[in-house]
Amino acid sequence: MKKLLSLALFSGILLMSVNAHAQNDSKKPEDKSKRPSPPAMASVTTSKGIKIVIDYSQPSVKNREIGKDVEPMKGKVWRTGANEATVFEVNKDVTINGKALKAGKYGLFTIWNGDKWTVIFNKTWNQWGAFNYKDADDVLRVDVPNMAPSSPSEKMTFTVDKDGKVALAWGNVGFNFMVM
Repeated sequence: MKKLLSLALFSGILLMSVNAHAQNDSKKPEDKSKRPSPPAMASVTTSKGIKIVIDYSQPSVKNREIGKDVEPMKGKVWRTGANEATVFEVNKDVTINGKALKAGKYGLFTIWNGDKWTVIFNKTWNQWGAFNYKDADDVLRVDVPNMAPSSPSEKMTFTVDKDGKVALAWGNVGFNFMVM
């Protein structure tokens, strides 16, 4: 009986140890490059010393129709990418198409209305998608025209030029705005 009790106790301790080890393994950081919509970054320091960083995930068109089969759906707030909300960061106070924006990190959301986009800078930048988006946290909204890229872009891509022009291209939709 004593051996049976000792064996049961040893088995229980071994089981707890294996379980604790498995839980520690699950805490390893996720390899985001393995996602279907991998992470990307657009970054530049402009000629005026403004550092602009856009941290986002790149969804692909994959033979789908944008606005019908895949985001952005017309008239709805979109995270402007995939996975976590897209993060827009500037190191200095700037203007976006002439409207003031303080230095800092922002969630970059958009609303696509077909012929125009509303670009939204939201103070809650650390969130998944747009599920917890609150318009009360908007710091700035700027309307810009839809500008189809010169050639369709399979992966959603942000570019930032030295002059402060930020552009988004995805499939046959896109927009741009100026950071000064």
